[in-house]
Amino acid sequence: MNSPRAVTARILHRVLGGESLNKLLPHALDPAVPADRPLCQELIYGSLRQWPYLEALSQRFLRKPLRRKDHDVLALICMGLYELLHLNTPEHAVVSETVNACKALKKPWATGLVNGVLRSFQRRGGNLTPPLSAAAEQALPEWLHEALCQEYGEHVEQIAASARHRPPMILRVNQQRTSRDQYLRKLATSDIPAQPCNADEGGVMLENPLDVSQLPGFKEGEVSVQDSSAQLAARLMNPMPGERILDACAAPGGKACHLLEQQPDLNELVALDISEKRLQRVWENSHRLGLTLTAAVADSTHLPDNVLAPPFDAILADVPCSATGVMRRNPDIKILRQAEDIGRFATQQLAILCGLWPALKPGGRLLYVTCSLLHRENDDIVSAFCLQQGALAEQISLPEGVAKQHGWQVLPRSDGGDGLYFAMLRKAST
Repeated sequence: MNSPRAVTARILHRVLGGESLNKLLPHALDPAVPADRPLCQELIYGSLRQWPYLEALSQRFLRKPLRRKDHDVLALICMGLYELLHLNTPEHAVVSETVNACKALKKPWATGLVNGVLRSFQRRGGNLTPPLSAAAEQALPEWLHEALCQEYGEHVEQIAASARHRPPMILRVNQQRTSRDQYLRKLATSDIPAQPCNADEGGVMLENPLDVSQLPGFKEGEVSVQDSSAQLAARLMNPMPGERILDACAAPGGKACHLLEQQPDLNELVALDISEKRLQRVWENSHRLGLTLTAAVADSTHLPDNVLAPPFDAILADVPCSATGVMRRNPDIKILRQAEDIGRFATQQLAILCGLWPALKPGGRLLYVTCSLLHRENDDIVSAFCLQQGALAEQISLPEGVAKQHGWQVLPRSDGGDGLYFAMLRKAST
């Protein structure tokens, strides 16, 4: 029988080897019995959110670094430290079950090592001399901590704290079906504690996350799950009756559907994505919500003629990025993302903007969105694009976050939304 900790260690070992958690899950959890899977997920996501700290901490109790092929043992040690620090499992059970997982991994030689590290940590606790680095203490990779300190100064602690915590579950009420007040009353009737979310007039924050199947009216399209920062995109787009709008990187469809909910009298909304499989999720979401859109498979950097013409009144470009503003949702980023990746993303982002620009009407607007915190993917891209294409970056102001040179950066909060960057680009009228 597979122990949940052994299953988790194998998954973390694969992440340490360069595999994406999104691609691994949920199938990598199949060896665990269903009753153990919630614990596995807690250990996976919790350990990854804290990984730079846990890894640095583990090294204080290891005589020498473990070999790459034994990173499953390193994963066990870090998981055990996470469980001792953050879960309510009795300490003796954490140590014994983590040690026993070595046998399930077919590495009985590691039992003494794992036992020694965890018990040494119990004896010493947080009394480390010398202390860990500032980056490790905030559970950030060194390169990212340095970049964030340079760009955000006093806000780094808030950013780092958010990346260490579970994200809140935030809903978007479909105001074509019901009002936020009505839906809050429905939640109260179902004994689901919730409160209004100020980022958008349709936002609702649940006190405790739950499966969408437990949400009243979910199947009927009354509500969707969408982060509060992501809900700001539709407000900034401000869709008007009769407009044609292109959502250029649409999957899974949250922003496209929000635009249609906010403005049911659009002429057309085209949801475009490079992946036909991902577009299926856009269709499923729009169908559940009772919304009509046009789906198209295309590469935004090289739009086909049938997308280029007729041109659009507005374009939403939520582009691929480093995802440094959503690390709590994608905690494997703390392991997988490297400083040299940022230039690759920047090249792709500029290519997408250049590919989309011909599809925009003169006088039209393009909302550029990333879930990155790094200026190389945000203001630097907008600056280069405006210089190259003669676009005008209009001023944006939102209730939360910080103004940047060309756009607005919403900062992630432990009790609020993700970290997203927005810039509104206007095409000349002639």
